[in-house]
Amino acid sequence: MAAIKHRRTALERVEKFLSDTYFTDCNLRGRWATCWFKVELSIPLAWAGREVHFVWESDGEGMVWRDAQPVQGLTKEGEKTSYILTRSLKESEPHSLTLYVELACNGLFGAGKGSMIAPPDPDRRVTLSKAELVVFNRDVYELLVDLEILLDMAQLLGEENQRSFQALYTANQMVNVCDVMDPSTFPAARDLAAAIFSQRNGESQHTIHAMGHCHIDSAWLWPYEETIRKCARSWVTVVHLMEHNPELTFACSQAQQFEWVRSWYPGLYARIQDFVAKGQFIPVGGTWVEMDGNLPSGESMVRQFLQGQRFFQEQFGRICSEFWLPDTFGYSAQLPQLMHGCGIQRFLTQKLSWNLVNSFPHHTFFWEGIDGSQVLTHFPPGDSYGMHGRVEEMLKTVKNNKDKGRVNHSAFLFGFGDGGGGPTQKMLDRMKRMSNTDGLPRVQMSTPDQLFSVLEKESSQLCTWVGELFLELHNGTYTTQAQIKKGNRECERILHDVEVLSTLAVAQDSVFQYPASQLQRLWRLLLLNQFHDVLPGSCIQLVVEDALQYYTEIRRAGAQLQEEAVQSLCRDLLQPKARSTQSTLVLNTLPWERTEVISRPGPDGTETLALVTVPSMGYALVQEPFVPPQPVAVRKQEDGSITMENGVIAVCLDTMGHLTSLRLLDSGRESVPDGCYANQFALFDDVPLYWDAWDVMDYHLETRKPVTTLLKPLEITLAGGLRGSVRFSLQVGKSSTLTQEIILDARCPYLRFLTQVEWKEAHKFLKVEFPVQVRSTNATYEIQFGHLQRPTHWNTSWDWARFEVWAHKWLDLSEHGFGVALLNDCKYGASAHRNILSLSLLRAPKSPDSTADIGHHQFTYAVMPHRGSFQEAGVIQQAYNLNFPLHAVPASCAQCPAWSAFSVSSPAIVLETVKQAEDRPEAVVVRLYEAHGSTVTAWLQTSLPVKEAILCDLLERPAVQGRLPLEQQGLRLSFTPFHVLSVLLVLSR
Repeated sequence: MAAIKHRRTALERVEKFLSDTYFTDCNLRGRWATCWFKVELSIPLAWAGREVHFVWESDGEGMVWRDAQPVQGLTKEGEKTSYILTRSLKESEPHSLTLYVELACNGLFGAGKGSMIAPPDPDRRVTLSKAELVVFNRDVYELLVDLEILLDMAQLLGEENQRSFQALYTANQMVNVCDVMDPSTFPAARDLAAAIFSQRNGESQHTIHAMGHCHIDSAWLWPYEETIRKCARSWVTVVHLMEHNPELTFACSQAQQFEWVRSWYPGLYARIQDFVAKGQFIPVGGTWVEMDGNLPSGESMVRQFLQGQRFFQEQFGRICSEFWLPDTFGYSAQLPQLMHGCGIQRFLTQKLSWNLVNSFPHHTFFWEGIDGSQVLTHFPPGDSYGMHGRVEEMLKTVKNNKDKGRVNHSAFLFGFGDGGGGPTQKMLDRMKRMSNTDGLPRVQMSTPDQLFSVLEKESSQLCTWVGELFLELHNGTYTTQAQIKKGNRECERILHDVEVLSTLAVAQDSVFQYPASQLQRLWRLLLLNQFHDVLPGSCIQLVVEDALQYYTEIRRAGAQLQEEAVQSLCRDLLQPKARSTQSTLVLNTLPWERTEVISRPGPDGTETLALVTVPSMGYALVQEPFVPPQPVAVRKQEDGSITMENGVIAVCLDTMGHLTSLRLLDSGRESVPDGCYANQFALFDDVPLYWDAWDVMDYHLETRKPVTTLLKPLEITLAGGLRGSVRFSLQVGKSSTLTQEIILDARCPYLRFLTQVEWKEAHKFLKVEFPVQVRSTNATYEIQFGHLQRPTHWNTSWDWARFEVWAHKWLDLSEHGFGVALLNDCKYGASAHRNILSLSLLRAPKSPDSTADIGHHQFTYAVMPHRGSFQEAGVIQQAYNLNFPLHAVPASCAQCPAWSAFSVSSPAIVLETVKQAEDRPEAVVVRLYEAHGSTVTAWLQTSLPVKEAILCDLLERPAVQGRLPLEQQGLRLSFTPFHVLSVLLVLSR
């Protein structure tokens, strides 16, 4: 009899035959058999030859332990609810055994109530709903998978596709043949399915490279400690799958997670090492964690790769060739160069598929960074790193691919992710049936290397994307959890300074030991906190507490290391024997001479000010205090406003702390437009669509309310000389207060705003605005090792989607001959629309941390008007100065010559890093970058005893023919725009 003609009834008939809800008393799904509920297991002898499973279903994540080893992760949400005790019970096997199940009081995505991103619910209870010993019917399972694939083909290939009807009629015929009470009918039904799956594809069919994956957030809706268990639960399951599926490959990133498992689960780690050697368990990424792609400094990003690649080399004998960052909130335009410098020219991610406004136009393309470096980039066209091996996902991968005709291969990452879990046997079994079935794309188990190798061969027609990969979503993460942002910036500075001072101490003192192991520990703590749900602030309160504790430890240990380095470096100058003639030694860790006002302890314990000049990366003794030729003058006007000037800039502030005038004295050029207020605080409603801690929506701009409630009017706190300052207080919102000290130092080209906020708001966004008398269609923002421009207009959807962007230490708006820069010491969110520069200060989201940002905050920003370009005016250097204060320490000598360890001949070149080489204690690594966007040759001078100089990459591997001649002027170095260059300096002892 011919198959029934009505498509819908045929489809739904097969659906019900597979349903786990309807007709389970007489359909295929209902053939599961259960026995009794015990963890002390006793398997009946009658089950000989049968496949026996221990079934465990609970709301919490679990781990099965057997013989003191983890053997199986259990997650109901991850479709892992059973442990296979035996695939065919033998008489010789033990029929009684004891298992242990370790249960976490959280599901795959934390312990929130109602919404996934809700804060953890302290009253949440975990229910154990099933603990059973069952006989698993493998024939029923295989038939279920056959019918599932055929049903999906029938539904998804469409009525215009003849294979859709073939699949449907075959499935219908299988239901006719199959008597669920008679297993002897199953083989005939399976033969019908096999006939469909054996019909092969043509040569032009798209090839999908399937790879197991298990993206585990190193912290998010759970603390770091729980992530260690998530890694073990997930990876032990993967290893178990590999033992029975030798074709399974699994791509796994984040050296930190490998290190956790190595430390806490050594038996499991040994099994993982075996599968790495076999090429199945594949370390990828090359970084310590999957870090945020925007906010870490350039040097932090280098260290992510340096620590990650060195770990993979030490543990597995090779570095990673692909950068793997599926789930971060945008990608800096400096990343391609950093990848190149770390042995990587391939990049995989997918997060831009989350763009709220514009659909990104490529899935496979070349990405070009600000220096011209290019990396082959692939976004899995299924727009996910957590596929389940379904027909629908395969078809989407092909249909959604935006580079059809250019490449015919794409990645398919399958496995439960974010909360861990990873691949399942059912996913593998689905894809086995789709490996080469007409009507579906080819599906093959593959590796990242195999995928990128074939993409490289097909790359001649690929397009190139130049500049940053900006995610048009999650731009609240530049501001959320301000204390984490501040801790990150401070600790980056601390580790920079410790490395500089320790390196100089080693060069000066043969006894001093460089604190390599201590620095590695502190760097790894900092790098861990740069994970893409920690530094962005999109995590629960428990994670914030961990992160802040790590910053405290870096500050504590860093201060101790710094003191030891200074004591060694300046040993002869800091002897305590002559305290009566105490003076002050000032150290400069930046690569240019600085003249600044510093605060130092006076003889009576009070703080005194001094104007000091300190050479590049060196030190000098404070000379007798003197009044500069142009001291700071502070005057109060009749209307209560206050003027301040220092010979460089002149400012006028009204009683509310508004900047009503900001002039360059040498030209008289005014920065503030008539009738406008700069340093204007504004409060915005901040209620995003869903991702509370993550998102700021464009409509928040329509809710702007200027802060107008004055608590304490402007008053003079320092009357001038070396420093002038004024103070005022405002009420912000319903219950928050802001107090600001505005400071002008002698000789300083910028005005500083030291800000204290008691923040008690909910769903509000605080910004400070600087309207400036500058006209330009682009503003410039500092990024890692360079800068880029973004439009100040909203001409296109690509323009207005960047209403809130990120920057590091400065942003600048300039026209020819004049501009204004905003500097900061710990902020990242910013915008420049028309002529208004805006710095984002504080948010108050409630999920997933209901306490986010509530409390006390202190931060500094500064405004700097300048003649000429920001490059010529030294904006870059001044922003560094704001972030890297001079170090003042008591000294016993009355005089000593100033000393400089390093200097660079060109202001375009920043000597960013000075550290001991990783593998050569007698060598120093210096890292420099071109900061202006120019082609330049510069001389690096040093007073260190250098006997050999060799160019190296970011992993400190010497370049071929990289030896540099040592000349009288120093080392001659050539740079193209934004080029990052590392040199290995071998010292003579």
